[in-house]
Amino acid sequence: MRLYAAHRRGIKAYINKKLGDPETAEDLTQEAFLRLTEGGGGAITHGRAWLYRTAHNLAVDHGRQASRRRTDAADMEGLGAIADDSPSPEHIVADRMELDRLTRIIEELPERTQKVFVAVRVDGRTYTETAELLEISDSSVQKHLARAVHHVMRRMKT
Repeated sequence: MRLYAAHRRGIKAYINKKLGDPETAEDLTQEAFLRLTEGGGGAITHGRAWLYRTAHNLAVDHGRQASRRRTDAADMEGLGAIADDSPSPEHIVADRMELDRLTRIIEELPERTQKVFVAVRVDGRTYTETAELLEISDSSVQKHLARAVHHVMRRMKT
């Protein structure tokens, strides 16, 4: 209690200076003294220094938490200046044309090779999953996929 009477005001002023919030300073001062009475992690030889270090750490932690919670109101005029990153209609049309072209190129492949290509490259299946699905060996999956990729790459260049 002697430390409390001697240093409460100083600790509170120290925290208030750091945070600029008297109510929070009062709460954190009480928290610092509460930690002291709970033992402070063992024998405390320099109570005043320990209190100021604890007060400092509590203020820093509070500031970090407050900055994580802080959300500032957005300026509505500023929102209009944010660039729209959605694709333009021209890009959408070009991408659809490219996809249609790729689909036609894949359709040129034999049926089984098409199925392997779609299973592995479009659906994301493993070679083993594709082999089980199509009832062929892993080796066959690899060969069909190699053929398909070679064909698609060659045709996309032209």
